[in-house]
Amino acid sequence: MIELARQYGRYGYRRVAVLLREAGWSVSDGRVERLWRREGLKVPPKQAKKGRLWLNDGSCVRLRPEHRNHVWSYDFVHCRTDDGKVFRTLNVIDEFSRECLSIKVKRKLNSTDVIDVLTDLYILRGAPAFIRSDNGPEFVAQAVRDWIAAVGSQTAYIEPGSPWENGHCESFNGRMRDELLNGEIFYSLREAQIIIEEWRKHYNTKRPHSALGYRPPAPEAVIPLAQRPTMH
Repeated sequence: MIELARQYGRYGYRRVAVLLREAGWSVSDGRVERLWRREGLKVPPKQAKKGRLWLNDGSCVRLRPEHRNHVWSYDFVHCRTDDGKVFRTLNVIDEFSRECLSIKVKRKLNSTDVIDVLTDLYILRGAPAFIRSDNGPEFVAQAVRDWIAAVGSQTAYIEPGSPWENGHCESFNGRMRDELLNGEIFYSLREAQIIIEEWRKHYNTKRPHSALGYRPPAPEAVIPLAQRPTMH
């Protein structure tokens, strides 16, 4: 338990309990909580509740994801390497499964990079019904709008003057900064790309997600050796 708490410093006892059970330990949440407090480990504070989000015309928008590939959302996160130079990440998530589909890491990202990332994802996963994003210049560029429309998806932009949040992506960005970026020193852009991609894979396949009943968004599937196809 202490080793997991040291490795994943921002996880609470519930997530650590899930990881312990996956490793073969027969322990309840209550037992882990008692041991957690006895060892003086601190449970990260819960986030404050958020109210409803309203448009400036008084209407309330609730585009809720209903299945995988229904609503994707994406946003930028800024960080720096040890030499002080800025780099950005473009994070794309599936709002229903909470899976992080892609994290693109570059010194500069623009509308062309947005289209390149989405093109790769569309080839691998098909087109989502909606794409939700901020109204930053990279996202509202006409080239991006035209491309999204051409492949059959609809945009769900945050309209100017409306205090509406991209909640799923902002929540993911906060976890990424809290659990990874705030605790790492990146000595080069390449190092940042490798470490961030490793974290993305862990987030998808191992990290217990409270909104999913403390299951990871995309757990790895293991095929028994006897069921694997043979090569001829």
